[in-house]
Amino acid sequence: MPGEERRLDPKADHGEETYKGSGKLACLAAIVTGADSGIGRAVAIAYAREGADVLISYFTEHEDARETERLVKASGRQALCVSGDIKDENHCKELVAKTLEAFGRLDVLVNSAAHQKSFSSIDDISAEEWDITFRTNIYSQFYLSKAASKVMNPGSSIINTTSINAKSPSPHLLAYAATKGAIANFTAGLAGLLIEKGIRVNAVAPGPIWTPLIPSTMPDEAVKTFGENTPIGRAGQPAELAAAYVMLASNDASYITGAIIPVTGGRPML
Repeated sequence: MPGEERRLDPKADHGEETYKGSGKLACLAAIVTGADSGIGRAVAIAYAREGADVLISYFTEHEDARETERLVKASGRQALCVSGDIKDENHCKELVAKTLEAFGRLDVLVNSAAHQKSFSSIDDISAEEWDITFRTNIYSQFYLSKAASKVMNPGSSIINTTSINAKSPSPHLLAYAATKGAIANFTAGLAGLLIEKGIRVNAVAPGPIWTPLIPSTMPDEAVKTFGENTPIGRAGQPAELAAAYVMLASNDASYITGAIIPVTGGRPML
């Protein structure tokens, strides 16, 4: 846990061969957390192909992060890998500072990194595990948004990652689902606070997406049927979320703030 992209079987699709950019994010600079793998890697690739430089924030998955860096650079953009613990507020401030140092600006913050673990009983969830989940999933978004909003110009955007679990929580993911509900609420409230600065705040709500987090944190039987409970009948690929993150970061979303875009395979966000 949280798993490694290079060990994922079958391999996930991050848009390496399919995503084609059209300059929607030309000359912008972005921070993408959890960009070593999964949704974060797909967003980093898409942003680079749309013209943005990308700071690749990750925990300790150095080899995976270097592959994301290679893909960003192969798209003709600058990339900077920064490892560290986003549960730490000082590290979050450092990510913003390093983005400004490397790229001279910060236009987009994508909060994608997450921690989850499956439990069959509340008695099995320690206070430490609850704290780790909240600090990784929601405290980090507060720390990063606070630091980023100080240096962002009007027209910039913050894009959080919530989940179908915000509205339809999985009992076995109690802590994770609770944080995703908090992120949805945080997104709406922060949008109201930051719009006076011209900063838009939105979120993407993934359904079941095939990333290293799944086999590394869920029971084998749940992994075998992962995503089959959607109307589409399968898990989604990280590449299938990239367009939502691009749209929210671009001028196409100039009149959108406080919104949640569901990418759930047809499961409703009720």
